[in-house]
Parts: sequence; C-alpha cells; structure tokens
Amino acid sequence: MSFEDQLKNLFPDHVPEKGTVKPVKSSIWLQEDPIICKYEKRKGKPITILEGYKGADSDFKKLAKELKTKLSVGGSFKEGKIIIQGDYRDKIMEMLVAKGFKVKRVGG
Repeated sequence: MSFEDQLKNLFPDHVPEKGTVKPVKSSIWLQEDPIICKYEKRKGKPITILEGYKGADSDFKKLAKELKTKLSVGGSFKEGKIIIQGDYRDKIMEMLVAKGFKVKRVGG
C-alpha cells in the first residue's frame, strides 16, 4: 500500500493537489557516521570494500545488490562489509553521496 493510498484511507474527503506528495527517495536507513570506502588487493586482484554501516543488515544487502547491478560487477556481502570486485571507489562514492550517505575514502 503506497503512501497516497494510506492518506486516502485516513482522509477520504480530501482531494490532494498535484505534486504535493513526494515519493520517498530511498527505503534504506541513512546514518550520521560516514561509510568507509577502501581499496585492497587480494590475490593480486583489486577490490573495493564498504564498511561502517550501523543499520540493519537487510538494508546493507539491498545497497550491495543495487551497487553491483548499477556497476555491472560481481561482489558479496560478508560480516557487515560489502565487497565489490574492482576499483570503483569514485563511482561508488558518487552513488552513495547522491543517496544521502556520508562517505569517507580510506587508503590510496
């Protein structure tokens, strides 16, 4: 049930003006502390690691899936960290800032 449908149930006589109800940008919880974005090499291959998210693991998994889909790369979610294959720090940081997260770049 969308937000507009809930409002119609609460206030059946009210006719909303167009453009007054804005859709929610993201269903993922935004935190005050920055997410740490760092670069490592494992077995000679570059990876990008995101850590420091204090919300629910399910939200962080959704974020991992969204990042992997937009970047068209592989990766995983393990032990509270998102591991993305390749060095995509700049692109990931831009995406997270656009979503409203604070991001801190660590290393290199």
